[in-house]
Amino acid sequence: MEATRALLDEGAFHLSTVEQVGERAGVSRATVYQHFPSRLELVDAICDTFAENPALLALREAVDATDVEEAVGETISDAMRFWSSEDAILRQLYGATAIDPASRDLVERQLADRRGEMQRLARRLAESRKLRRGLDRGGALQHLLVLTGYGTYRELRDEGLSDAKLTAMLQAMARTLLLAS
Repeated sequence: MEATRALLDEGAFHLSTVEQVGERAGVSRATVYQHFPSRLELVDAICDTFAENPALLALREAVDATDVEEAVGETISDAMRFWSSEDAILRQLYGATAIDPASRDLVERQLADRRGEMQRLARRLAESRKLRRGLDRGGALQHLLVLTGYGTYRELRDEGLSDAKLTAMLQAMARTLLLAS
């Protein structure tokens, strides 16, 4: 796992073989294959570590926060903390989706998981009657997907915004776009 993470950090995983992962880990190719039958299994194992990330665990709890307005702010904050904490790896995985099926599969599953969480939050917003006038659950979901997306995080970081500034900006945008005044 550490060897795979290191190769992802270096941007070399999608070009490497299972044998190279084994060499990096100090084990034989057969040993790697014994635990991970394919490159996809290695990426799946990385994905499993994401599930234990404190920011992602907090995001899942934030969606269910009692106060729906607080849930929106905390969800955005936790999403940005997750992207920040895994950025070096995610940048490589997202960048390799066109040429690496294992990366593409991980990203598609991650997008589906996030969509599910944002659907729950959009539903809660619509049910709370705190949703901005003229906005329905579908519109709320669309805004939430943009506000919590890795692409949004990456572009704002590339523009020089710190994690704290981009989080505050996205939370303010969420209040304006989603919540009744």
